[in-house]
Order: sequence, then structure tokens, then C-alpha cells
Amino acid sequence: MSTLVAGIDGGQSSTVALIADERGQVLSRGTSGPADEVGADSNSTRLRDALREALADACRHAGLPVESDFAAIVAGVSGYEGRVYGAMPEMPTQRFTLMHDAPVAHAGALAGTPGAVVIAGTGSVVYARDETGLSQTLGGWGFLFGDEGSAFSIARDALALLMAAEDDDDRSLRGETHAACDFFAMGSLRQVGRAVYSGELTRARLAAFTPVAIRFARFRKIAEEGADRLAALAHRVLAAMKEPRAALTGGLFTDADFYERVRGGILAATPSAQVGRAKYEPAAGALLLAYRELGLPVPELRR
Repeated sequence: MSTLVAGIDGGQSSTVALIADERGQVLSRGTSGPADEVGADSNSTRLRDALREALADACRHAGLPVESDFAAIVAGVSGYEGRVYGAMPEMPTQRFTLMHDAPVAHAGALAGTPGAVVIAGTGSVVYARDETGLSQTLGGWGFLFGDEGSAFSIARDALALLMAAEDDDDRSLRGETHAACDFFAMGSLRQVGRAVYSGELTRARLAAFTPVAIRFARFRKIAEEGADRLAALAHRVLAAMKEPRAALTGGLFTDADFYERVRGGILAATPSAQVGRAKYEPAAGALLLAYRELGLPVPELRR
């Protein structure tokens, strides 16, 4: 039987697992719910369950037993900083590496070469690794303190604008208010706010409102300001590199205008930079790091 390797990307909205053999042939993809531990206590099984369920789903899609053994598994998890707050993940391997999701996104986006990855999903962060192997992280302060240019921050600021407009009896945003209430299937912004504070509306669900919000001109400005911030952070880490490269990854970059705003901002500040989309998704980056963990040549991944 072929040697099995797995890479997992645990995000704030969902978790993705990829299974591959030792030659770089990707056998399957599995998914599960969010894996981050924001607000988790010692009783939480959120991280453990998300990793286990995504890998089990990938096993089923590959026609493999769920209890299959793996030569190595690397998992990158949003917000992980060296400590597990809830139940410790139990993975079917003797070589399991748990790390922050930024390095796995970087490994996938740039296929192991130096440069910066700009991540804009539910959260946002800029992570760079230079020619000497030195790494640097900018942004990524989380939903309370920053994450400009993330889906959550755009949705949060859009809803805050609507709530202030309601207090001011500003009727120019009625269409946007109706769109927000319809999206969340609630009768008023008050209900939306209460649902957020009660936990009925998750951060992932709030972030999912962003594609709707940025169709409106008033909210597009919020997205543009976030994009400009990400471009500025990317410029800071690229300025010192001999061959500046940046890859853009995350759900927000499926929006062509947002992608071009960040890309154009980076190139305006760093004209010599090579800027494009990620070569591989973050879970594939985790796979590449798993090969490295085994001391195997890093292959060109094939689907």
C-alpha cells in the first residue's frame, strides 16, 4: 500500500484535509466545520473534532478506512500559538505537527519559495519568509483588534454603519438594511445584534454576509480600505527582499475587484514585485510541509 500523507487547513469557517501518496498524487479532499479555538475552554472539542472529521471525510472520499495510518500529518490552525485550550487532537500518525495556519498558507501559495502570502478569509494576515528563512507576521490581530480586509471585519463595519444610520434616521441606507435583515432571516437590525451577542450568529456566519455587502457602493468603500491596508502591510515585508514575491489567497480574493485592489496596491508601492494568486490552497501547503517533515523530496502535487 502507498505511503499516506495528509495536510489540514483549520480555519475560522471550515476545515479542509487533503490526502496524498508519497509521489504527490492527491487522492482526496475532505471538509468539516471551523477549527479555531477563539473563546474555547478546557471542555471544548472544537479543534479535535474538526481535524478528525475533515480527515475522516477525506478517507471516505478516497475509499480508505477511516482508521488508516499516515506517515505524517501537518495541520495549520487559525490563531494557534503553541497551546491547545480544549481537547488535544488525536491523529492516526506518529508524526503529527500542529502550527499556525499562516505558514501552511505560505507553503502552498508560494510552493516553498521566499516571499509573502496575503490571506483574506474570515480573518486576515500577512506572513512572509525571506531568503534566509526569517519569518515575519503583520496583521492577524483577530476580530476584536484588527483583521482589516477580512470578511468578518467588512461585515462588522457594514452592520455598524447600518445601525448608526438607523439611530440617525438616515433613510438612504434602507435598501442595504433590508438586504442585511433578509440575509440573516431576521426582522430587524436589533435582532441581528442580539443574535450576535447571544452566539446564535457565529463569526463565520457574519463573515458570509460580506459578498452581499460589497455589492453596495457604501460598503465597497469599507472593503477598499481593508484592501489598501493589506497592500500596505505586504509592502512593508516585501521592501527588504531581494526578489519580492507575493501570493494572494483566501475567500475574499474570489472577488475580482478586491483582488485587483490589493494586487495594484502592492505593485504601486513595490513595482519590482511579482504578485499573483496562490499556486496551491493552504491544505496543500500543509501537505508539502508533511513531505518535508518526512525528509522526502517535495513533489509537484497532482490531482
